[in-house]
Amino acid sequence: MSLFVEALQQNLSRHPPATRYWIAYSGGLDSQVLLHLCAKLKDSHPDLQFAAVHIHHGLQAAADEWAETCEATSRLLGIPFQLLRVKAMPKPGESPEEAARNARYEALRALLSESEALLTAQHRDDQAETLLLQLFRGAGIDGLAAMPEYTAFGPGFLLRPLLSFSRTQLREYAEEHGLAWIEDPSNRDLSYDRNFIRHEVLPLLEKRWPAVKDTLARTAKHCAEAQTQLNALAADLLKTVIQPKRGTLLLNPLRACSVPDRRLILREWLRSRGFRRPSTRVIDRVLNEALDAKPDRNPAIRWNEGEIRRYREELYLMPIIPPFHPDKIIPWDGVATLHLPDQNGALSASLEKRAGISLAAWRSGTITVRYRQGGESLRLPGRKGSHDLKKLFQEAGIPPWIRERTPLIYIGDELAAVAGWWVSAGFAGEPNDCNIVIRWHAPDGFAGAWLSIKD
Repeated sequence: MSLFVEALQQNLSRHPPATRYWIAYSGGLDSQVLLHLCAKLKDSHPDLQFAAVHIHHGLQAAADEWAETCEATSRLLGIPFQLLRVKAMPKPGESPEEAARNARYEALRALLSESEALLTAQHRDDQAETLLLQLFRGAGIDGLAAMPEYTAFGPGFLLRPLLSFSRTQLREYAEEHGLAWIEDPSNRDLSYDRNFIRHEVLPLLEKRWPAVKDTLARTAKHCAEAQTQLNALAADLLKTVIQPKRGTLLLNPLRACSVPDRRLILREWLRSRGFRRPSTRVIDRVLNEALDAKPDRNPAIRWNEGEIRRYREELYLMPIIPPFHPDKIIPWDGVATLHLPDQNGALSASLEKRAGISLAAWRSGTITVRYRQGGESLRLPGRKGSHDLKKLFQEAGIPPWIRERTPLIYIGDELAAVAGWWVSAGFAGEPNDCNIVIRWHAPDGFAGAWLSIKD
């Protein structure tokens, strides 16, 4: 067994076993070596399940040809192959390079199942380039830790088994074994920051400090160790300020923390909820605008991935809420799941032995879904008189941005129910009978915590 294959085997054995190892295979030098190593390892360990996945960005004229070459090479080595096509159009504030990377990793996350791993071919030179990129961007310790060997990824995990090898070593392996690989012309484009560092900055540094790549990789390792300790501290601090059911941050205990600890808590909160850590500017805005705002203000801090809102001395974290049109009237047959426009989730109705709309009332008129226009009121079972919907929302402590998007269920022209919350006394069945129960399946990360508490 060669040194490279043995190193791959040792790397896989250091981490939890995977039911399948997906090889991120672009066809370039690095991934070509990784694919070949996996094929060699499988010869001696047939119990290991490998598969190659190629991402088709459609950004190069030869993209179709590359995909065909990758498939043919995978089949030749006895490795199953899968092609994924992605659209990599940059979002506002996103570079083409970042857009392609984000689209690629989003597709790969969706591909993985639980207990599966993604293998990527980054090496020691990539590690040095990443550290310099992060340094030039003013990153903290987490950014300078660069790329870990192991990290959680979607429902599985990601491994970088070649980080201990240089690009030169990988090229020597490829040439020794007669491997052919794809040369992506964009890798020479100096308008990309990473390429500029690779072709201009690092060669200059190596003239002065020949071992600079090893040194930078060692620095990244030190930063990773320090970040591990900070992560443990941040997780402990987060427990002291989080509202466990809703996953919100409580402002009073957060204010009692030092400013550095507040930063740690905010970053850990974002990480634990699956968000990439935003810039220092965003963190500063949260600390300055959300913590110091007057009690009657509900500030919102947005960036390209999400937003943080304040309501009643709590901070809420969620994806960016898409535009919403509250004047729509949406017909519903009351049987099939209704997918709401404006990415507002879905409604379902089921017959259950619990409080809800009586079956007779449910069938008594045309069902439509609407949204608040102002002035709506509701008579609740067991309570006297009518109650303004606005006051009911306030009593329940439901944030304004959830109120405005909460579906209202009308039967005929009367408000019969507020999805996920209340049923009008005029439409309610006996609690011990079988009634229609309406559930609002709100968008992920939006109102789900509130609705699960209520349910």
